[in-house]
Amino acid sequence: MNLSSLVIPLLLAAVAVVGMGRRVDVYNVLTRGAEEGLSVLLRIIPALVGLLTAVSMFRASGAMEWLSGLCAPVLEFFGVPPETTPLMLIRPVSGNGALAVASDLMAAHGPDSYVGRVAAVMLGSTETTFYTIAVYFGSAGIHRTRHTVPAALAADLTGFLASALAVRLFFGAP
Repeated sequence: MNLSSLVIPLLLAAVAVVGMGRRVDVYNVLTRGAEEGLSVLLRIIPALVGLLTAVSMFRASGAMEWLSGLCAPVLEFFGVPPETTPLMLIRPVSGNGALAVASDLMAAHGPDSYVGRVAAVMLGSTETTFYTIAVYFGSAGIHRTRHTVPAALAADLTGFLASALAVRLFFGAP
C-alpha cells in the first residue's frame, strides 16, 4: 500500500479525532457545510450555463476562425504561433474548451513541436478568467467586477506572450 493512498483517510480520521476532542458535533458541522455548498452551487449555476453556452456559440458561429485570421499577423510579430490563436481566445472562458483546442493542436502538430510546446505552456500559465470570476464572485455575491476583468485579461495576455518567449528560450526558435 502506498503512503499517498492513505492521505485522505488519515486526514478524515484526524478531523474526526480533533472534533471529538473539542466536543464538536462533527456530523452536524459536515451537513451544515454541505448545505452551504449546495446554496453556493445554486447561485453560480446560471452564470456557468451562460458561459458554456456562449463558448459553444462562439465556436459554432465561425467567429473564432475569423478572429484567428485577424490576429495572426500581430501574433507572428510577437513570436507567438498563429495556430495557438483559438487557444488564446477560448482559454479565458473555458478550461475544457481550451484543453480540447490544445489537444487538437498537439494532434495536428505534435506535442514536441513548437506549437505543441507553446500550447502546453499556455495552458499551464494562464487562467480560465471568466469561469473563475463567475465562480468566486458568484459564490461571494459580488456583481460588479470593475477592474477585475481588465486586470485578469492583461495577466492572461502576459501569460500567452511569456509562454511563447519561454518556449523559445528553453527549446529554441521553430
